Amino acid sequence: MTLWEAVAVLLAGFAGGALNTAVGSGTLVTFPVLLATGLPPVTATVSNALGLIPGSVSGAYAYRRELAGQRRLLLPLCACAAAGGLVGAGLLMVLPPGVFATVVPVLVGLALLLIAVQPLLTRALRGRLTRPGGGLPLRIGLGLASVYGGYFSAGQGILYVALSGALLDAPLQRINALKNVLVAQVNAVAAGFFLIAADIDWPAALLIAAGATAGAPFGARAAQRLRPVALRVLILTVGTAGLLHMTLS
Repeated sequence: MTLWEAVAVLLAGFAGGALNTAVGSGTLVTFPVLLATGLPPVTATVSNALGLIPGSVSGAYAYRRELAGQRRLLLPLCACAAAGGLVGAGLLMVLPPGVFATVVPVLVGLALLLIAVQPLLTRALRGRLTRPGGGLPLRIGLGLASVYGGYFSAGQGILYVALSGALLDAPLQRINALKNVLVAQVNAVAAGFFLIAADIDWPAALLIAAGATAGAPFGARAAQRLRPVALRVLILTVGTAGLLHMTLS
């Protein structure tokens, strides 16, 4: 890796950490940059997952005020996310690289649709599927989304926000805080598996980690200042750009 490539990876880590914390989809910034440095796709994926962990933790800490009092909710959801992330990491090691190529845009597109109609959907489902803790539908949904997150993390945060917004009776900022914890959980579990089973480019992972750790609090401060409508518009804008990138590249 040349000096300029290292600088590009570091800056991508900063942007990815900020985006992950604010809206999700930071991998859509970091992953292409890692590929551009010459890393094979699987090595880029596992190095990216490992590198984004400190940024996810930093982002979750920046949302600590919104996380207050959510321990009883977080523990079962983190367990579901960890199980799903481990399955997804295993699938990355055994499945051909193109298996999820057609599935990823569909999942992200569905998540964006759910976020767009989330206020209407929440009102329609309130008292039916929505519960203070999300219930079994939320746990199953987040577990399945985490399988995808362990396999390829681009857009997993958007999936979490969409599912939680539809099934959990909570403000969007608290849901965003919850999303950051779940992303950190899945990345940590997947990275632990990759440490044993995959090749990691350590310079790339460390550069992503340094940039993401610095960028995450910046993204959190920006997102926390936004009204729910503005935050939803930002998520939809970034997610749509990522969806177009995935489908056209």
